[in-house]
Amino acid sequence: MIELREEADGRLSRGYGGDTFNTAVYLARLGTQTDYITALGDDSWSEELIAAWNAEGVGTQRVLRLPGRLPGLYIIQTDPKGERRFSYWRESAAARLLFQAPEAENIIDAIGTYDLIYLSGISLSLYGDNGRERLFNVLRAARSKGGRVAFDTNFRPRGWPDPDIARAAFRQAFEHADIILASTEDLDLLFGKSGVDKLLAFSDRAEIVLKYPDLTCRVLSQGEDIVVPGESADDVVDTTAAGDSFAAAYLNARLSGKGPQAAAAAGHRLAGQVVRYRGAIIPRDAMP
Repeated sequence: MIELREEADGRLSRGYGGDTFNTAVYLARLGTQTDYITALGDDSWSEELIAAWNAEGVGTQRVLRLPGRLPGLYIIQTDPKGERRFSYWRESAAARLLFQAPEAENIIDAIGTYDLIYLSGISLSLYGDNGRERLFNVLRAARSKGGRVAFDTNFRPRGWPDPDIARAAFRQAFEHADIILASTEDLDLLFGKSGVDKLLAFSDRAEIVLKYPDLTCRVLSQGEDIVVPGESADDVVDTTAAGDSFAAAYLNARLSGKGPQAAAAAGHRLAGQVVRYRGAIIPRDAMP
């Protein structure tokens, strides 16, 4: 999406971001070959986004372009502690049509050719019942061919018309995921006090990466239960994309053959740097 950041004097600075896209950028920067699968319009903003993504090394050959459509838009406001608040304008964003547009058939078929497919709870909120059903069929087919699925909970209540629909969709995503990246905050919002227990019920078949408010990360994988503490940064400016960048570093490490503990430490390291800068995507020379 197009990102507008509100500065202290009220002016807006323009960039770009979005949860799964932030992860794609950081994965590419860390050396993982990455394509981003979404839909954009045929407008000048979409052209600018495509150019920026290519410059980051993110593959765009499977971005659907829909005439007359526009990208989504969001504004970030931050408090003195760097905690962020988002306002979205994405009801008519092109990305919502990815699993409905006839022109997307080849793109959807290609999803099953990837080694790892990464999506989030916000991804699920975009597509509607029919789109989600088609998405889950694609994930099921991909896993049957040896592909893996990573799912990040990223729950935003305003994106769902009904909490029960959201809970059902998340349960399906858990069933289709090989790696689940979650936060207790998301789980509490979605399932209440039983949220963590509902997630841990899938630990016998999925690698679970659970983040707590004190920055502790707990990883359950292949019978092991590992706790990896994080350190809070003293100079937090903006917490936007902290979780997205953690996911990128974690997945990059696991794809590179590192164990869960090293992967979680890598996630903490990148997220700790990202929160020192405004916006979702930090300068390239600031990468740890």
